Amino acid sequence: MKHKTKILADRFTEALSARPEVECVSLNEAALEDPLDPYFALIFDVFYTGDIPGPEVRRIWYGPGITALETSKQARKDRFLAGELPVRLEYKAVREIDEIVSFADAKRESLWLIKDLGTYGYYRLTEGALLFSRTQWIKEIRRRLLGLGDRFWNELRLAHQSSMEHLLGDLGAAFLQNDDFHYLISSALFIKTACLTLFCVNRRFEPSHRAYYNQVVRLPVLPESFPVHLESFLKFAPEMTRERQYSLAQLMARGVVAL
Repeated sequence: MKHKTKILADRFTEALSARPEVECVSLNEAALEDPLDPYFALIFDVFYTGDIPGPEVRRIWYGPGITALETSKQARKDRFLAGELPVRLEYKAVREIDEIVSFADAKRESLWLIKDLGTYGYYRLTEGALLFSRTQWIKEIRRRLLGLGDRFWNELRLAHQSSMEHLLGDLGAAFLQNDDFHYLISSALFIKTACLTLFCVNRRFEPSHRAYYNQVVRLPVLPESFPVHLESFLKFAPEMTRERQYSLAQLMARGVVAL
């Protein structure tokens, strides 16, 4: 983390940790990028108990030098610039996090919700850099998530794999019908569900979309030549016809299913 970035992170952590309703503060990996990188942002997850004050009060918490403040009351998100650096804070109720985590390890009848919600929320819970923790709550949450057993991962894998196979069929139909719109949507969703299945095979939570490619090609368990096939599939080269792309998709899907 750059020195300037760390100074800002420390500043906001100090301000937030002074509030008794704040249980924990973590920092997203996007802060590790160079500040000149277009993907760079200081993204804080702020976990709280009780009620969080409105945006007018939160604006005071952030101190001077804040510009272009935008807030979403429904999603409890604040976005602004601190100098020239983008900052985002997402406020998350401890009770809601407890409920979502219980879908994975306690409320098995609700496991189907994870397929729709995705596991990126779990990724942020386990991978965020811990800047402040008032109690042992976040450590217990991480213990539960990192200890999920075969049943969770196998059920989730089967759900994503089924979606992948369904989308492969959609991709083939769109190719045969020359349906450009459906082909584009189906190809994107096919790749995403194939990657989701591989993350499950490797017992990994899904990262942000920006990190999908870099992380999936480095997974320890992959079908043979999957990184090469994926790179070819994603190329917009003249020789990569729709027919070749669909054949690659079939090849990748067979490899994923065979694991």
